[in-house]
Parts: sequence; C-alpha cells; structure tokens
Amino acid sequence: MQTVQTDRREFVKYSTLGILGLVLGGGMVFSQYAIASENRLRPPGAVDEKKFLALCIKCGQCLQVCPYHSIKLADFNKGHGVGTPYIDANERGCYACEAVPCVLACPSGALDHHCEKAEDIHMGIAVLEFPDTCLAISQTPIPAGFNDKMRAFNNSVTNVHEYETKLLEKFDAFQGKQCTLCADMCPIPNPMSAISMIPDSKGGNRPEIYDGCIGCGVCQEVCPTSVPSIVVKPRMSYEEYYSNKKDRS
Repeated sequence: MQTVQTDRREFVKYSTLGILGLVLGGGMVFSQYAIASENRLRPPGAVDEKKFLALCIKCGQCLQVCPYHSIKLADFNKGHGVGTPYIDANERGCYACEAVPCVLACPSGALDHHCEKAEDIHMGIAVLEFPDTCLAISQTPIPAGFNDKMRAFNNSVTNVHEYETKLLEKFDAFQGKQCTLCADMCPIPNPMSAISMIPDSKGGNRPEIYDGCIGCGVCQEVCPTSVPSIVVKPRMSYEEYYSNKKDRS
C-alpha cells in the first residue's frame, strides 16, 4: 500500500513538473510571437515602440477624445501590449485632427506632446502593396455598396460624431466614379504633398506616395477593394521604405 502511495506521489510530482515545463515553454514561444506582432499602427505622436509600451498606462484617454473612433485598445490576442492603443486602418484610419487631441489627452508621454499638428504626425508610410487589384489602374468604376463598411462602422458606434456623419456623406459621393479615393480622402492640410494620382503604363491612373505622407491609414480604410490595394507600413518612414525598395530592385 505504501508503494502505491509513493508511486502516486511521484507520478503527480513529475506530471506537474512536465505540465509546468510545457506551459513555460509555450509561454516563451508566445512571448516571442507577441513581441514580433507589436508592429501595429499607433496613434499620432507615439514614441519608439519599446518606450511606448513602457510609458503607456493604458488609461484610454486618447480613445475617449478621438472624434472618429479611430483608436482601439489591444485585446489579449493582440500581442503583449494588452490595453495599449492602436489603429486598425482596415476599419478606421486616423483623420489627423486639428490640434491632435489624442496627444493632448495622453498623461504619460507615450504620445509625444511635441506632435501639435497634422504635419508633425509620423505613424508610417503608405504603400501600393497590390497594384493588380487597384481600381484606378484597371479603370474600374467604384461599385455600389463600396461604402457599406464605413456605414456599418458608424452604425456600430453609439455616439457618432458629426465629423463621422460628414465623412460618410463625402464618401458616398464617389460611387460610380473612377476611383481616386485614396488621394481625395487624404486628411492632411496639403494632401498633394502626400499622395496624388498619376498616369499608369496600363492606361489608368495609380496613386503615387510622397514624403509628406504621415501614415494615417485613411487611404487603406477607404480603398474599395476587398483587400486594400494600398496599405500603411507602421513606424516606417518614406526614406526607409522607398530607399530600400530601390535597393531591392
């Protein structure tokens, strides 16, 4: 009987250690995955990512003052920065508000208060990632229902701001026209410094990105293709991306 009890204790002991080892090992793998997945679009004024994660107190003040509901807080499945603010440009980009209220609301310095106007914002850089699907290049008119995504987003918000209502009205006016959405919806004061439509070799037009792009993600949000043809590379400058692209070609 004593032998049975001893064997049972040994079994529980080593089984527990084995399970703990698997959990810890899995945690290490998850941690590496989480760190790798932190390259997300942060709100205007966000400092270096490691410093941002250290400074952000997850108060949600930036989210509360955003009139476009652009800012979200990361869930558990969004990496190790749980509770930190980010922008999902597939749903709603940043509309570069005057005076940048999200920065003013940040009490910790995670959003740098030297970012005082749209031109000070440097969130990333826009890239025509999938030119083969771009409606402007293929000269395909903007289809009916393209604005359902924006309408659904507004409907999901309980306190729709008048800015969002006006945005949808402006957006609706493009239906059936040749696509210039990424250029015409660019929210910065001088959009021509960031993006314009230029003739494409295939006969249509294509968006061209300039160094005035702030990486707000609006072009990605409003792109009417099922997978956005134009996307934002977070925390990357114009020089970094386009110089590297020339080096690769």
